[in-house]
Amino acid sequence: MNNKRVFLLDVDNTLLDNDRLQSALVAHLEEDHGHAARTRYWEIFLARWSKIGYADYLGALQLYREEDLHDPRILRMSSWMVDYPFETLLHPKALDVIAHLNRMGQVVILSDGDAVFQPRKIERSGLWKAAGGHVLIYIHKEEMTADIEAHYPADHYVVIDDKLKILSALKEAWGDRVTTVFPRQGHYAEDPAILAAYPAPDLSVAHIADLLEMDILSHIPPQKGVSHAG
Repeated sequence: MNNKRVFLLDVDNTLLDNDRLQSALVAHLEEDHGHAARTRYWEIFLARWSKIGYADYLGALQLYREEDLHDPRILRMSSWMVDYPFETLLHPKALDVIAHLNRMGQVVILSDGDAVFQPRKIERSGLWKAAGGHVLIYIHKEEMTADIEAHYPADHYVVIDDKLKILSALKEAWGDRVTTVFPRQGHYAEDPAILAAYPAPDLSVAHIADLLEMDILSHIPPQKGVSHAG
């Protein structure tokens, strides 16, 4: 099916407060495994993130386990991660935003991440169901425009993401075929160096819930043969 208008929504710090998840993980490691374990895990996690380009919580845990095979407590760390109540991390009215946008086009979750933890997070938070199972998870999603188009062809894309790097790359790739929307949430959206390094998005909101009040259709081209009122 050729969806004339497709809304591509990021997950971490766009629909879901991933900064809070990381803070909870650090606190859990400190409390249950001690300062040294927390520090070493986080070093491995950040080094792996830098190397592969996405947050690999379980991969970092496996590498940490290989360094300390004699600590059986490590085996329970994965349970804490995959059983986390991810629905408590949803930004206010995130599910309402998905329903709202679904009335104007096709909503697709577009995320980066691993093949286990990220799908689990999206499913357990309720985002997978809210998007009707339309979920794409890549390693570098800004490089996957051809694959995105193959799955969800459209006359126009609307990308909603807290990372200016992603918005800028997709704008460069799709040009006038995309409208970029920047929810200013999370540490990426507040970093002065990042804000200075990339061009301004087409639209910007303070919180994802603000999209419920915005006449977003007035900012994007109408569907061919269909007025915005239609």
